[in-house]
Amino acid sequence: MSATCPALLLSAPASGQGKTTVTAGLARHHRNQGRIVRVFKTGPDFLDPMILERASGQPVYQLDLWMVGERDCKALLYRAAQEADLILIEGVMGLFDGTPSSADLAALFGVPVLALINAHAMAQTFGAVAYGLAHYRPQLPFAGVLANRVAGPGHAELLAESLPPDLRYFGWLPRDGEIALPDRHLGLVQAAEIADLESRLASAAARVANTGLARLPPAVSFPAASMETPPLLLKNTRIGIARDTAFAFLYPANLDTLRALGAELVFFSPLADQELPQVDSVYLPGGYPELHLDTLASNTSMRESLRRHHQAGKPLYAECGGLLYTLESLADKAGHRAPMLGLLPGHAALQAKLAGLGMQGVHLLEGELRGHTFHHSKLETPLKPLAHGYRQRDGKPGEAVYRVGRLTASYLHLYFASNPAATARLFAP
Repeated sequence: MSATCPALLLSAPASGQGKTTVTAGLARHHRNQGRIVRVFKTGPDFLDPMILERASGQPVYQLDLWMVGERDCKALLYRAAQEADLILIEGVMGLFDGTPSSADLAALFGVPVLALINAHAMAQTFGAVAYGLAHYRPQLPFAGVLANRVAGPGHAELLAESLPPDLRYFGWLPRDGEIALPDRHLGLVQAAEIADLESRLASAAARVANTGLARLPPAVSFPAASMETPPLLLKNTRIGIARDTAFAFLYPANLDTLRALGAELVFFSPLADQELPQVDSVYLPGGYPELHLDTLASNTSMRESLRRHHQAGKPLYAECGGLLYTLESLADKAGHRAPMLGLLPGHAALQAKLAGLGMQGVHLLEGELRGHTFHHSKLETPLKPLAHGYRQRDGKPGEAVYRVGRLTASYLHLYFASNPAATARLFAP
């Protein structure tokens, strides 16, 4: 048994080509036609899916053959194909970047690839780049190319003339500040912080409507698959999850996993709430605590509430931005420093350059989990690590994992569905 649904994977030669803007515009265009659009993001990412969720009106899950695994990727696509009129997958970085890559995912599931090429300051070389992407890997399902950030009709004509006759040209999109998405040090600005996001999405959808992408792509057959249902190891466990503009890096699959384990999820804001809700465990996800230092520091009642939770020996799991919040202090890029929770000894400061990036796994006492790291801060602590992650690419040591009592903290963003049983042990009272 299988389910069929039109599907397309949007990729590019590199990052920064406009994949998210075009994918979001395409999702919104088809949603405007009354279609159910399910969008996925290849690889680990929190910010792009926020935009894509707003554009499609549907939750956005990750697809990654290493972190998520082939079985769960297959199950996610099959489930989406049963309910959607269109499946869109935004690739990560360049089409062939990483192992596994966006191309690997497209080849495995037979999803045609649309190559988006930033044609700014480019003429006939556009054809060479397009030809290389289409032919670098034989048998890769390749739909064609779309030119982005084009100066005008004359420029677009030069680009089209450079293409070989067997390569489909889906048209072009102009350089347009009305549809560009703002960014900062970790990527795009969070969807909730872009005041005019709806107008940008509407403009992007209108531009896409004038390209070959306005028509549905061919249907793809997705084989039947299902995810394993974990035992209810967290039944009757209430987990408090920080969720606001300072702590928003949450995979939908992580929340699904906790619920499937039987947990009741209660959300709270370290920025706005005065007290921690009545919970058995706490999850402090990643985000941008460095952008809210004074607000976090001045919320003394919440800080004290979290300290009491930790002192009572209750589980607290913190990752990346959550890790920074548990330290004695944190400094932003300008050097402004503020006190944090003080649960872990040490201090951190934002750096001018990226300090950690890549897929990593980790062997904890609770079991092995997979995830990734991506941060701009540097931590100094006298605490000896409980363990170190391992880099997916070469197996070398990765991020440190720290433990004080029932507090476990690391720069790693873990994908809970990679090992639900180990996840349950992290949060079990």
